[in-house]
Amino acid sequence: MPCLVQPGRGAMVSAYLPARNLLSSPLRCSPCAGIMNEQEMLRQKLAALKSEHRDLDDVIARLVERAPFDQLQMQRLKKRKLWLKDQIAHLESRLLPDIIA
Repeated sequence: MPCLVQPGRGAMVSAYLPARNLLSSPLRCSPCAGIMNEQEMLRQKLAALKSEHRDLDDVIARLVERAPFDQLQMQRLKKRKLWLKDQIAHLESRLLPDIIA
């Protein structure tokens, strides 16, 4: 299968790899790590998820351009993209404090 991601645009996205849960890794590397460190790690994970989401967008667009494309692969890519969107929304809600009106 040819590469569908533009060169220099991050890691190759594979539809056949199991989904990684980026939120399951520990956020604190030492007992003295503070809130700012946790927020910075969340921002880094958020940036990585957004980058992968954009890459998947490119992969899906390139796959559609090719005349016969694999429906199963397309379905997996779209499912992964939706999962990423949910994870991005979850991280964004953790970064923004709740404002009680």
